[in-house]
Amino acid sequence: MAEKNYTEVNLIGKTYKLGGYEEESYLQHVATYINGKQAELMRMQGFLRQKEDYRQMMLLLNVADDYFKATQQCEALRAKQEELEKTIYELKHELVSSRMRYENE
Repeated sequence: MAEKNYTEVNLIGKTYKLGGYEEESYLQHVATYINGKQAELMRMQGFLRQKEDYRQMMLLLNVADDYFKATQQCEALRAKQEELEKTIYELKHELVSSRMRYENE
């Protein structure tokens, strides 16, 4: 079993100690992503005038939106990969058939 890693990260201006089986660099990367999302929102007109709970909810919604868009993109890429693999298989089959016809002539 892998050893649990702990690291301190800065999330939205506060320091937290996170633990997980991922590398410390990965935990830092996740924190950087969250901070970047927060910074994006803070640049929006009027965002800072909203209540704290609304700002937190917007952060959560934006992260979830990114997740679902990435999931859809992965699904589309998998479908494209399957389509390309099928095409390659068909082309290989056609090549073998053509070679056999050529050799039998």
